[in-house]
Amino acid sequence: MATINPYLTFNGECEEAFNFYKKAFKQEFIHISKFNEMPDFKDDNPELGNMIMHVSLPVSAETVLMGSDVSKEQLSLVKGNNISISINTESKGEADTLFTELSAGGKVTMALQNTFWGAYFGMFTDKFGIHWMINFDEKN
Repeated sequence: MATINPYLTFNGECEEAFNFYKKAFKQEFIHISKFNEMPDFKDDNPELGNMIMHVSLPVSAETVLMGSDVSKEQLSLVKGNNISISINTESKGEADTLFTELSAGGKVTMALQNTFWGAYFGMFTDKFGIHWMINFDEKN
């Protein structure tokens, strides 16, 4: 069965916010990385390089709070585009099915693909304006 996790987007204060959440939930990050850790990062914007590309914080046995700062590829942050529903699936097939069904009539912003962080991942905005991320973590 798929799990749903909130994904929060910030305008440069993601690290500060997640350190606050970390203290409140008394948990440690599952993952935290900055834009400058991406293999194809260009050092033309040091400020962006030090911003959070992705952070994951467990808040319960089944829920993970995730987030990032707005990247240069994204539009400016406005109320309504600062949260995405992130679905973690149990298989690539389930990821493909959910991606196809939920993105119908919407706008794909990143097709499902294998990523450098070891996941099969894609993003889209559905026909109702809701932002979604579909993820399948590859097993080693």
